[in-house]
Amino acid sequence: MASPIVLRGGGAPTVTGDHPLDNAVWAALTGPHAHLAERVGRAARYPADVYAFAALADPRDPAAWADLHALAGDGTTVRIKPVENAPDGWEITGGGEGVQLVATEEFRTEPAPEAVRLGPDDVPEILDLVARTRPGPFLERTVLLGTYLGIRHRGRLIALTGERLRLDGWTEISAVCTDPDHRGKGLATRLIRAVGHGIRERGDTPFLHAAADNTPAIRLYESLGFRLRRRSVIVSVRTPGTSGGTGPL
Repeated sequence: MASPIVLRGGGAPTVTGDHPLDNAVWAALTGPHAHLAERVGRAARYPADVYAFAALADPRDPAAWADLHALAGDGTTVRIKPVENAPDGWEITGGGEGVQLVATEEFRTEPAPEAVRLGPDDVPEILDLVARTRPGPFLERTVLLGTYLGIRHRGRLIALTGERLRLDGWTEISAVCTDPDHRGKGLATRLIRAVGHGIRERGDTPFLHAAADNTPAIRLYESLGFRLRRRSVIVSVRTPGTSGGTGPL
């Protein structure tokens, strides 16, 4: 294996710090989402149809990368965060920068009486809305990660927000999207507040991730009372070897 991972970030916490949000995917897969985890030693991932990310206990540890190779197999593409470099023999196939925001006391939560709880039977509609609005990854079984709420208009799903990563004491709000024909009505705000209400009711603190260049989304979250905690690098890497990896995990 190669030299240790080097992380940039202008003083941002390292992924091996004391705070679970520093390595949120790992904290979820070894915490409240452990029942969903596929794991080998110091590497873990969600099932490919649940959430397209893997995690390392410490990206600076060559043994963790060896465990990820054993878990994923040869020649397989894996998405992972927060890391920036990969060891020798691993190919970086893509990447980007994300931001993490956490709720402050200014974030006001409340139920949304018009919202309905979504489940597996609603997945076709959810996937259709996600395809049209592109809020981020949402797969066939992502709905199993937590509570998803939607708003319908004349029976059609027009807005969606839910829970994704869940750590001890923290839950991520995700999949915030609204049909283009129904934007400007405050639907996203109402759903974010409603999902946040459920998170706080069980004693967790809400947090969010967004692409660093998604300025409109970040502006909305900050207006609701979320504050930037850190920036991190997301990469897609291909494991060493030439076997039949069929696509990103």
